[in-house]
Order: sequence, then structure tokens, then C-alpha cells
Amino acid sequence: MRAISFVLSGKTAHFKRPDVNVSTYFTYQHIHKVALLGLLGAILGLKGYNEQGKNDKYPEFYEKLNNIKIAIVPLTKYNGIFSKKIQVFNNSVGYASQEQGNNLIIREQWLENPRWKIFINLESKVETNLLEKLEDYLINSKAIYIPYLGKNDHYANISNVELLELKKLDKPEYVSSLFIWDEISLEKDSFDFKTPFTFKDTMPIRLNEEGMYEFIKLGLTNRLIEETNKIIYSSENENIFFI
Repeated sequence: MRAISFVLSGKTAHFKRPDVNVSTYFTYQHIHKVALLGLLGAILGLKGYNEQGKNDKYPEFYEKLNNIKIAIVPLTKYNGIFSKKIQVFNNSVGYASQEQGNNLIIREQWLENPRWKIFINLESKVETNLLEKLEDYLINSKAIYIPYLGKNDHYANISNVELLELKKLDKPEYVSSLFIWDEISLEKDSFDFKTPFTFKDTMPIRLNEEGMYEFIKLGLTNRLIEETNKIIYSSENENIFFI
């Protein structure tokens, strides 16, 4: 299967969790699929949420790219976890707050130095010209709009772009990328070779017709696979699960 991969990184990132309604805005630990589609849409020059018309079911980037199959491999030594810090800053535009002085104090949790290896299935059911344009833009470091990691405070860096031929695995032993938790059964006792870890989170996977996130439980682990009906592909030392 034809695919393209690249390393996506930045000094900081923030992918806002919509399920936390407190004085601090928290971030997902990893870039999720909808945010990644938005980043690819920016590269291609597709319209985002701000340009979405009243009669449009979805923003243009999602309408055109939602069938792309992607895989996300976190590049971190800490069991799939990036360090995070709370940043405090002021929003002093006149409509930011009804408090005296119209100054809103914002607290956001930012990922520090996040890095992922992203795989894109070039045989996805998407318009051929879009996939060809995306391949060209990634290889030649081009973009219509500047790609960000969640917000325009966080510039995205794209490097190490490679075209690949991935192979199907008959009996995959492990998976390197984030995977849909319910589609893989893991061995209970497979820890002889290294300290085990398992990361799980419920993350956005798509948009519904109201423009709201739909969620699914994703996982990351170094435990061995007992059973799966999902096709897993191999790329050198990485086994890839497309979502």
C-alpha cells in the first residue's frame, strides 16, 4: 500500500478538550484525527470553521478530507506522554471579559516539544487530485496557509517526509501507533522484555452533522497483541494502525 510519512513537531501545542469546563483549558495528550485533518487542510488551502457557510454541513477541509486514513506514532521516550505546563496570559480585547478593565486571565495547558510520526494512506477514498497535491506539497515543503498545532500560538514543523510501500502483516505482534482500543486484544502477560505501559484516552475521531466531535477510545502500548481483525501494516520497525 502506498503511503507518505512525515515527522510533525513543535515547541508547544494545545488541542483543547471540550469536556472540561473550569478556569483552565486542558489539552489532549496527542493530536487527534480532526485536528490533523485541519492541519492538512491548511496546507492545501481548504477553508476552515471560520469560512463555513450557514448551509454547509461541514467545513471544507473536513468535507473533502474526512475519508483520509491516518496513523499517529508518538515520538517520545516517556511511554507515549509529553510533558505539559500551565501557561497564564491576559486577553485584553474589549469583549474578552465583563470584569472591570475588560481583561480576561486565561490559563491553558500546553504540550512541550511534542513530536509525532504521521502516516497518510495515499490509497484513501479521497479525490485523487487532492492526494496528489498533498503529496507534492509535503515533499516540496509547500503550504497555502501556515499549519498550527491546535492554535496559531503553536507553529507546526514538518520534516523527514518519505514515500513508502507498506506491507500487510499476517500476525502482527505489536502496534506502534495509536489504535482503536476495542479493535485489538492484548496479551495479559507479555512483559519479559521491557517495562509495560498502556495509554488510553477518549479522543475526537470525526465530526457529526451538528459540527460536534464524535469520540472513540484510543490506546498506545508496548504490550503484545493477542488478537485483532484489523489490518495492521509494517514500515521498517513500526507497525501501523490506520484510523
